[in-house]
Amino acid sequence: MESLLPIFFAFIAGIGHAFEPDHLLAVGNLISRRDTLAEALRDGVYWGLGHTTMLVIVGAIILLSRVTFLTSSYFEAAVGFMLVVMGISRLLDQRRPPPKVRPGATPSRAAYAVGLLHGLAGSGALVLLVMSEIRDPWRSVLYFVVFGSGSILGMFIVAGLCSVPFTKRMKISRTLKVSTVTLSSLLCIGYGGWMIYGNVRW
Repeated sequence: MESLLPIFFAFIAGIGHAFEPDHLLAVGNLISRRDTLAEALRDGVYWGLGHTTMLVIVGAIILLSRVTFLTSSYFEAAVGFMLVVMGISRLLDQRRPPPKVRPGATPSRAAYAVGLLHGLAGSGALVLLVMSEIRDPWRSVLYFVVFGSGSILGMFIVAGLCSVPFTKRMKISRTLKVSTVTLSSLLCIGYGGWMIYGNVRW
């Protein structure tokens, strides 16, 4: 029974994982491009799905083959670089007219890709932690699935909260919206730069 306790808490841990700073900044940057709550929530779910997909794949590879190269801090640096690019891209997008998306289109592929990269970066540390608590590899994989499910719900909540300043229904002033997007983008760039600096051997 004690060996199952980490799995019982995996869902709650997954929800909390969604609120980590780099996750908040990445998803906040993504949904700042959305005009409706439904689109923002969809981005949150797609990010969670991408994160869970990579977490399960990489976690299973590390656990079953005992490889170590997937725990490199350079993956964290890659996430930092992605945040910098996202922040710069969002700043530049403010000067362009909003793209026209045809009805029925699903522009959430970017959110899924961002989730994949985040899952790759965070898998190593999580796998090592789980390996110290759960000896059965397949039970560990179950932990990742449950943890990932919690992160999907957590990011769904995050997307809903972060979307409030950006939805058209709020009818906020353009100046306030531009200021909010600019601040979000600068935070992305700054935090991403800090992640690169802290994870690359100079």
